[in-house]
Order: sequence, then C-alpha cells, then structure tokens
Amino acid sequence: MPNWLLPENIADVLPSEARKIEDLRRLMLDRFRTYGYELVMPPMLEYVESLLTGTGHDLDLRTFKLVDQLSGRTMGLRADITPQIARIDAHLLNRKGVTRLCYAGSVLFTRPRNLLATREPFQIGAEIFGHSGLEADLEIQELLLYCLQLAGLKQIRIDLCHAGVLEALIEGVPVAEAIESELFGALATKDVPQLEALTCDLPAHLRDALLALTTLYGEPSETLARARKVLPDLPGVTAALDDLAYLAASQSKDGPAVLSIDLADLRGYQYHSGVMFAAYVDGIPNAIARGGRYDKVGQAFGRDRPATGFSLDLRELAAISPVEARSNAILAPADDVPGLRAKIDSLRDAGEVVIRMLPGHDQDFEEFTGDRVLVEKDGQWVVTPR
Repeated sequence: MPNWLLPENIADVLPSEARKIEDLRRLMLDRFRTYGYELVMPPMLEYVESLLTGTGHDLDLRTFKLVDQLSGRTMGLRADITPQIARIDAHLLNRKGVTRLCYAGSVLFTRPRNLLATREPFQIGAEIFGHSGLEADLEIQELLLYCLQLAGLKQIRIDLCHAGVLEALIEGVPVAEAIESELFGALATKDVPQLEALTCDLPAHLRDALLALTTLYGEPSETLARARKVLPDLPGVTAALDDLAYLAASQSKDGPAVLSIDLADLRGYQYHSGVMFAAYVDGIPNAIARGGRYDKVGQAFGRDRPATGFSLDLRELAAISPVEARSNAILAPADDVPGLRAKIDSLRDAGEVVIRMLPGHDQDFEEFTGDRVLVEKDGQWVVTPR
C-alpha cells in the first residue's frame, strides 16, 4: 500500500478549502466575541472518565481510545467538544454567574456519520452556562442564525424539539425507562416499525403517545395544537410544549429562517435535557447544525449548572457556502533593488497580500487573485492594475 494513502474518510484540507474554512472561523469567532463569548481551547485528548461523563452511549461508540503510557489509564480522542466546555465551566472557571464560552477545533470519529462524511470534522460552537430561562435558548438560536448568514446561506429552516416530552412520557414506567436509548434512536429516525416493536409491551396510552410523536411535525402553532390534543396531559409534557410555543412566538416571522416543530427530531448526542433544535439548509440532507439545552452534563461533573449551546462542522459548512475565499494580491518582482523591500513591507503591514514572483517560475494561483503589480516608476515603487 502506498505510504501516502490516508485512512478511509480522512483527508487533507487543501489551500482553497482551508482558506474558506479559516475565513468562516474568523468571522464566527469575531461574531461570538461581540456577544461576549470567551474563547477556550480544550485538549484533543483526555481520560475517558472525564471525556464521556454524562454524554450517553452514542458518544462512547464514536470515540477513539488509547492507553496513556505515562499513567496506564485509558484516554480518548474527543468526538465532541461540548462536554469539555462543560468541564471547563464546572471545574476550572467555577463562576457563579452567567458564563459564555466559545470554541473551534478538530474532533475525530471512529466512524463517519454517513458514507461521504469526514471522520475529522472541524467543530465550532458557543455555549451559555448559568441561566435556565428561555432567554438563553433564544440567544443561542439567534447566534446560530447569524453564523449561517455570515456563511452566505439563505434558505434556512430551524426545527424545534424538546427532550422533556419523551422524558415525561416514560417517567415512572420502568419497562419504558429501561429501553429509553432504543426509543430515542427509533424516534430520531422516525423508524415506525422499530418503534412499534419496542412499544408492544408498553401500556396502550403510552404506546399511542410515542407513535404519535413521529407524526407531530410542521408549522409551529398547528403542530403544537395537535400535540396538546393527542399527548397525555402530563405536567412535563405541558411544560415542554409551553417552552416550544414561547420560542416559536418569539421568532420574527420576517426573520432569516423558517421555523417548524418536530417532536421526534431527537438526533444528536443523548445528553440533551430540554429544548433542542436543528438547522437545515439547501445542499445537504442532514442538519448543518444542532444544539439545545444540556443541564445534565454539568450535573455529571459535580456541578448543577444550566447550559445551552450549539455546534456545527465548519468543513461541511464551507463545502456549501457561497462565500468567496479568494483574495486579491499584489505581484512583486523578486529583485533585490533599492526601495523594493521597504515598499513590500509597508504594503504587508497595511494588510495587503504581496507575492514575490520567483525568477523562472510561473505562479499557479488558486487561493489568490493577482490583480495588481508592483512596478518602478520614476524611481518609486507603485502599485498598478495588472
């Protein structure tokens, strides 16, 4: 086997793609900063006890594991940065008030999400800790929409869901609680035959309610009205539907996204505890971003902190973003003549891209557009159109 081959679903990021990813990363981190989010950089690997605490079986299966030769303990290469951010908030910062954190970095999956997906996404996201009210959920959703707009995306759909509906339905029913993970997966994929098989031994009213979740999707007001009719009148269900109604009513009808409700859209890592959402755009069949409330993760780290946030894969976003990544550049001769070096330095200090054309070589530009040249006129080096 050639030594230059990479593992399946692992690929180098070449200049044009890398520049686009980096441009989007800078745009988003700058936007996060304007909202007061602080950047953190957690490590690529940790002991698995910390990395997987409170995250569910799904993340465990996606995580590469290895033995630390210094301690002999099992370590994991992160498959999601969100639990690391919760750990930082709980144990390192340990603040009492609201904390806003953001991050950007690579994660690694044991298996790709689909046949064409990379196993090394570049994850970027933002999280709010310390506020349990829906104001935090609204801010996170607003920030996500800004990010997608910065990437030049137009047709955006936000699906709202709530983990509390499923939790309220199965609470106090041991046989249902024992298969919560399986129910979660069947609902997430709307696998009705699988759901029917899983619920065959459950009480009839619970079975009917779980099957009804697969049909409760669409325009917010109509979907929530149907949900209130067909789902049991349980306090947890009512509270969850009220949360979704508030969030739907708070979104501007003239905003950048079409809002919908999907009470079975439970895909994602199984640590959500409240409002969940997914963003869909033209060009890819799966959600471009996911987020929601995950109060239980902080509790698992020994500190009960409300938390909500979102994350997305910048590599996937860059592939469909219409944002132009090419940069204009000034072409300069490689000659060592008086004044040339000083002029090039001054242009670069001003933020211009200046590329010196090495003798005997034609420059093959992919990332840059050489639209100007640096020429000598009357003893002065000046920039002129190419």
